[in-house]
Amino acid sequence: MWFDIQPVRNKDDDKTSMQNPPTEYWDIDAKLEPLPGGNRNTAFRTLGLAGDLVFKTTRREPAAIEWLLPVFDLAEQSGFIVPRPIKSRNGRYVEQGWTCEPFLRGEAFRAADVTRIAPQLLRFQEATAKLSQRPGFLAAADFLNHERGGDIDLRRMPPEIVALCRAAWSEISAAPKSVVHGDLNAANMIWTRDNQIALVDWDEARVDATLFDNVPTGTAAASKAHRMAVLAWEVACAWHLEPEYARKMAALL
Repeated sequence: MWFDIQPVRNKDDDKTSMQNPPTEYWDIDAKLEPLPGGNRNTAFRTLGLAGDLVFKTTRREPAAIEWLLPVFDLAEQSGFIVPRPIKSRNGRYVEQGWTCEPFLRGEAFRAADVTRIAPQLLRFQEATAKLSQRPGFLAAADFLNHERGGDIDLRRMPPEIVALCRAAWSEISAAPKSVVHGDLNAANMIWTRDNQIALVDWDEARVDATLFDNVPTGTAAASKAHRMAVLAWEVACAWHLEPEYARKMAALL
């Protein structure tokens, strides 16, 4: 979550040893502050600029970042504010594994407020229902016949966990699809200062069953099959990146 809310600082959480982003590629010379909230990526914000920026690490190929551009067009047309990636001086969106985007100021959502995005989310799902898949990604149902896409590599997971995940995804193979944000929770939603809704951290966005956004936000009725499909996705995505968390979640499958 990359927005203007002051975190509670832990003196023992020293991030000064982290690799700093290559801000020179964006012709930026500013003080940097590490941002909390990114479990799988490192992020810094600039301080003191007229329009501050966020630099984030990314595992995505440039084509996967560029795929977001028309998605963001439709998100904005649906009523959301989004942090568009900024090209470097070389005309690239990714430099040495880092991206740059605007720093969005606003107030964090409360968990009880997330259902308020429902009207915009429905418009977004309708607008993106026919978009092509994000480069390098697969939808959950695709993993019934494939093994690797996005952050998931079923080849490196225990066969019994793979079988549970596939069983869950087989139940939603006919569900309606659209672009999904993929990590919709209060931490990634902001009330901007003009009272608009901003969605940040689109790292996990892809074309998939709409339930992957509807279940965590409570914006549509969720069956047990829907909830299990979301849980299976969380397990598979986190298996290598957050193994301890993934194994706890796998016990619920």
